[in-house]
Amino acid sequence: MSSKNISMRDALHRALWEEMERDERVFVMGEEVGKWNGTHKVTRDMLDHFGPRRVKDTPISEMAIGGAAVGAAMYGLRPVAEMMTINFAFLAIDAIINHAAKVHYMFNGQFTVPLVIRAATGWGMQATATHSHMPEPIFAHFPGLYVGCPSNAGDAYGMLKAAIRDDNPVLFTETIALYPKPGPVPDDPDYIVPIGKADIKRPGKDVTIVSFARGVEWSLKAADALAKEGIECEVVDLRWLRPLDTATVFESFRKTNRCVIVEECLPHYSLGSEIAAQIQENCFDYMDAPIKRVSAMDVPLPFAKDIELAALPDEHKVIAAVKEVLG
Repeated sequence: MSSKNISMRDALHRALWEEMERDERVFVMGEEVGKWNGTHKVTRDMLDHFGPRRVKDTPISEMAIGGAAVGAAMYGLRPVAEMMTINFAFLAIDAIINHAAKVHYMFNGQFTVPLVIRAATGWGMQATATHSHMPEPIFAHFPGLYVGCPSNAGDAYGMLKAAIRDDNPVLFTETIALYPKPGPVPDDPDYIVPIGKADIKRPGKDVTIVSFARGVEWSLKAADALAKEGIECEVVDLRWLRPLDTATVFESFRKTNRCVIVEECLPHYSLGSEIAAQIQENCFDYMDAPIKRVSAMDVPLPFAKDIELAALPDEHKVIAAVKEVLG
């Protein structure tokens, strides 16, 4: 299959554009998605091409965006609602968790909610504490809602298409630091990444590194550095936090017998906690060392650049964790 190298921002733009062309029920809504081309420029030029009926600038109210999107999805449309950043999704959490995730069950299957909530996510870039979160595990806690977190342009393209075509509500998060990063994206407009399927980004035999989103970048950089020392790391990109592909994680761990979990989230009550518990419960007999976790520090993120970077994961912290589990 042929592919082109484009940024993750352009891959998302292309996926959304193609899905709107493919299915007239798909429409975009959110703050500044139309006239101003989207805060992160993923929806650029869409208002001119698709018109105001399918590209809707909304009031500055995430509660209203979430509620209207759920209603539109229940009615039979396929809304893609943009939250400027995931921090603002907290204002819509009732619509996302109490309605989108539960309507299908509360009405005994009579309604579906084919809704995608797109949200920019991630720490860093001196956005300070109230605009620097990666709270995906909070949303992944609730059954009925899928959660996707791409780590590269190709996955972002295929995952967003899968999310839009699925009949379940999906929280789809896009790490701000990854928007400009280029990568190969298939030319096939029907290319999708199956929901709930992880991916081995680098094979190895010594240590399993489990990660998602920006953590995959740090993990691959660490794996490249460690390979020069003769340490071969297998990097598992979860891609979806719900459904969670534990089978791929277990298969890798049973081969390497050691694991480091890398995430940009805070350390307590995190996805890393869940992965570590799942491995301990299901693969205890294969465990040759305690599982190590690399995450953001348990603090509100400071503004000062040097302190901010100290509070975040990086490849150097991943390398130190790998060497620790190798003893």
